[in-house]
Amino acid sequence: MKPTKAQLIALMYAWIAQRPGLEFGNYGDPVAYRAEVRSIGKDLKTARTLLRQVELSSISADELLDAFRAFSGRLQVVPHGDGFALDYCTGQYWPTEYRRAACAVLASVLWAYKADYCMPEPVLMHNSETGETLKRYQDLRAGDWLRSAFRREYGRGIQQTWFN
Repeated sequence: MKPTKAQLIALMYAWIAQRPGLEFGNYGDPVAYRAEVRSIGKDLKTARTLLRQVELSSISADELLDAFRAFSGRLQVVPHGDGFALDYCTGQYWPTEYRRAACAVLASVLWAYKADYCMPEPVLMHNSETGETLKRYQDLRAGDWLRSAFRREYGRGIQQTWFN
């Protein structure tokens, strides 16, 4: 049995809403602690933005499940009781990475979706120096077109962090 898209979206909203559980004792001073708090808050805002986009799109549950390979597959959907839960294998420090893992999964599925369904028709161009035929999308390579589209949609900060 596989989770539905609505179940996955609900799991992701609950996941990113968790409190980070920072321990002040792990930081040498209040300045470093507050900087970490701001960074984690920024990750929450980004995760909410990307998750809302996935929620409103026609991305399927299977496409979203495939995206859980992102972030080295450390964030996973696992059976739990009668439903499902998210499980995460911490890399270094859970409070600073659990929302980033969600962002990576969401960015991955959005990239694949836009590449498959939203790109314009390619124009074939011949490179006389190499003899290759290249596909161009509004005079851009596929990746450049996608990065440009994500920059227009989410702004430079999100695009450079998650769609570069």
